[in-house]
Amino acid sequence: MLNEKVVAITGASSGIGLAAAEMFLSRGCKVYCLSRTAPKDERIAHIATDVTDESTVIAAFSRIKEESGRLDALVNNAGFGISGATELTDTEDAKRQFDVNFFGQFVCAKHAAPLLRETKGAIVNVSSAAAIFSIPYQAFYSASKSAINSLTLAMRSELKPFGVRVSAVMPGDVRTGFTAARIKNDGEKTIYSDTVKASVAVMEKDEINGMPPEKVAKIIVKLAEKKRPKPLTVAGGKYKVFAVLNKLLPTGFVNSIVGSMYIKSEKK
Repeated sequence: MLNEKVVAITGASSGIGLAAAEMFLSRGCKVYCLSRTAPKDERIAHIATDVTDESTVIAAFSRIKEESGRLDALVNNAGFGISGATELTDTEDAKRQFDVNFFGQFVCAKHAAPLLRETKGAIVNVSSAAAIFSIPYQAFYSASKSAINSLTLAMRSELKPFGVRVSAVMPGDVRTGFTAARIKNDGEKTIYSDTVKASVAVMEKDEINGMPPEKVAKIIVKLAEKKRPKPLTVAGGKYKVFAVLNKLLPTGFVNSIVGSMYIKSEKK
């Protein structure tokens, strides 16, 4: 149990982050939300933080140390998604995707590590099943999550001698505000316009009908509590099956299956 311990969660104002924050609270933890928007749950201490602005991240962990004197777990949850054909994606949008999803997690882990070494704490990164199955028209989101898995595995080895446990959860489709917040490039009046809208609609239907955020939050809490957590954990029944098949089947075959699931056309 994490009773009376201190947890920092990025992006805990809604969705998976908020669900995880409330579960940690129920276990007697003090929880800090590091985000631009404050959570409605006033039991969660909010520190205004933009994970793409390293100075605000440094200030956030300095405040946690000053107020609580310790940090026992960091949940790297903040993120967003863009969609559209790779060829038509603005370079600045692609960089922004990595700034938030990847570099944001790196910067938070970097500045949390000194505090976590003192407590032999845990880092739980929120990745995605898209890290394993690169999704068409979400190339940069998929790539950013794949990079998170690599970061997780490297930091896991680096911090293990200091007693810090590092792991990542890879959710499948989850019902959150993430879907509505996605930045879309529909490829209007281009060679992609026939398929992008229909394909993204398939993804969003899956998300809207996906698992509740509490299911992922439960896994996050377990990973933070375990003395020897698995490096990478898939969340979602069918995605666990897909992950096993991905190890057994040829990459090209798996990629073809994923492509057939998402490359759709509006033409009749």
